[in-house]
Amino acid sequence: MSTRYVKLNQSELHRVKELYEGVMSHACHGLFFKEGSVVGADMADEALKDRSKYFQRAAEILKERGWIEEIQFKDGEAIVKGSIEVSPSDIPTCHRLRGILREFYERFKGSRVKCTEEMCASTGQSECRFRIEEM
Repeated sequence: MSTRYVKLNQSELHRVKELYEGVMSHACHGLFFKEGSVVGADMADEALKDRSKYFQRAAEILKERGWIEEIQFKDGEAIVKGSIEVSPSDIPTCHRLRGILREFYERFKGSRVKCTEEMCASTGQSECRFRIEEM
């Protein structure tokens, strides 16, 4: 079976988020994170085809699929500009992206990691920053 993709625009993605939050409040954020993990698994496997350029390829995949505009992968941190999940909020909103990034780091390291969004453009910051910690 060939791989097919579906496209959602940013507004549609935000309306889906609002729908879930209306039913489940902030409890749905864990589901968004898990959704990101599922989506990120295939992306990480694709990037692993060339381990020497893993994070370069991971950045390309995230851009190609429209999740981000720019990303810097560092040891213990990912810095993102232009996350598709950004929308004005008093709390971080990039739950799916957090799940995707966790998958990228876990697949590369071969061990469990924790991914925390410490800064989010949704709260008025210039970028989103994710801390990656080995467990």
